[in-house]
Amino acid sequence: MRKLSALSLVWVLVILLPVAGLVSMTVGTVNISLLDAFNAALGQSNSLQIESILFDIRLPRILLAVFVGAVLASTGAVMQGLFRNPLADPSLIGVSSGASVGASLMIVTAGGFIQGGALVGLSLVAVGAFIGGFAATLLVYRLATSGIGTSVTTMLLAGIAIGALAGALNSLLTYFSDNDMLRQISLWQMGNLSGASWLKVGIMGAVAILLMLLFPRDSRALNALLLGESEARHLGIDVQQVKRRLIVLTALGVGVSVALAGLVGFVGLIMPHIVRLAIGPDHRWLVPASALAGATLLVIADSLARIVVIPAELPTGILTALLGAPFFVALLLQQRKEV
Repeated sequence: MRKLSALSLVWVLVILLPVAGLVSMTVGTVNISLLDAFNAALGQSNSLQIESILFDIRLPRILLAVFVGAVLASTGAVMQGLFRNPLADPSLIGVSSGASVGASLMIVTAGGFIQGGALVGLSLVAVGAFIGGFAATLLVYRLATSGIGTSVTTMLLAGIAIGALAGALNSLLTYFSDNDMLRQISLWQMGNLSGASWLKVGIMGAVAILLMLLFPRDSRALNALLLGESEARHLGIDVQQVKRRLIVLTALGVGVSVALAGLVGFVGLIMPHIVRLAIGPDHRWLVPASALAGATLLVIADSLARIVVIPAELPTGILTALLGAPFFVALLLQQRKEV
């Protein structure tokens, strides 16, 4: 496959993302014209309903999709560099499986999305998901770390083991669930942005900005790790510190994303790989380009989720898989033909 200029791809995504967001503002159960949307943005709309739909429902949802997609794709690019495996994704460190157990536990024991007593207005399910994801990542890291450092291979195996354990715990919780709880667990695990609010946007946005500021500091280290850990050490990279920092940042980003939006699959796996095929493995460009691509994909997927089965909505995670997986397979087939 002919490589694109990294700068060209970034500019294309910078243009495509706001276009996708603008289109997303106009589609849904209630279609709103671009003219009405612009008038509402300028404060010249005569319809309070249109203003409420745009600024209380759709805009927070679009921004949440942007931040969640950017975090999932950028952490996926980082994990693929850390594991030196282009098919790795953030779930390998246990954060997604742990979050799933935490959310399911809260649904079964606390009766679902309980707002009363929830931390800073968030549901107990979201809080449980974040705690579960972070705890699982910490356990995986501890299992993989010895006196000589953290083994990437052991971390991968520990992540698989914790994922299997989490799957068993989820099955056990599902067994003890009633029909309503079972439906809530299933919907949460499919991933959904319908519960977007300005509070969630603020939290997710702060985490996304933090990661976008910190990840570039380790671009050189990730590039060096592509050569191997020994070579990276010879180049003056503190490999153990880099691993620890990137794992913590990934756990934070994915943990908050999963807590606020559920399990949105494929974004952290597919988008970094597609971007790498397009522009190469240089993490100075790969991480920000992956973030833009992930944000764009999730905005498009969420827009389609709102219109495919009107007046109902499909879970966003289903659309990301339906959009991303075939495109990913097509790219792999094309790459195989060119080898």
